[in-house]
Amino acid sequence: MNTEELKNLQAPIKEKYREDPDAALITLKAQGKIGEGIACKVETGKAIVEAGLHPATGGNGILTCSGDMLLEALVGCAGVTLKAVTTAIGVDVKGGTVKAEGDLDFRGTLGVSKEVAVGFKSIRLSFILECDATTEQLQTIAKLTERYCVVYQTLVKGVPIETAFQMD
Repeated sequence: MNTEELKNLQAPIKEKYREDPDAALITLKAQGKIGEGIACKVETGKAIVEAGLHPATGGNGILTCSGDMLLEALVGCAGVTLKAVTTAIGVDVKGGTVKAEGDLDFRGTLGVSKEVAVGFKSIRLSFILECDATTEQLQTIAKLTERYCVVYQTLVKGVPIETAFQMD
C-alpha cells in the first residue's frame, strides 16, 4: 500500500468520525475459557492460545505466558502503527524488526515479597528498520509511532480497569 492508497482508504473513515464522534467509540473484546490445570484458553480471533504459568512460576514452558502475550501485543501494534506512519509520510520501509523486552521480578507475582511490585518493572521497545529515512524522518517516525500506537499509549498512560466476579 502506498501513501495515496492509505489516505484514500482512511479519508472517509476520518470524515465519518469528525461528523459523528460517537461512531469512533468501539469496544474491543477478548474472551478466554478456564479449564483443566492452571491455564486459560484465550480466543484471539484467528486461533486459540492457551495461556499458562511461566516457568519462573512453576510452568512447564509449553503454554504461552500472559506477560509474553502483552509484549507480543505491543510489538504487533507498534509494528502496524510504524508501517501506517511511514506509509502516510512517504518513507519506504522495506523490512525490519520490532522487539520488546520486559523485566519482571517474580517474587512479587509469587507473593514471596510484598515489597516487590507485581508486573513489569520496565519495558524496552526497539525498531531496526531497513529504509533510507533521514535523521529528521526517523525522529518523526519515532514520535508518530509512539503517539498513535494504542498498546504503547495504554501502557505508558495506564487506564482504569474495572473487575467483576459472578457465579454461573
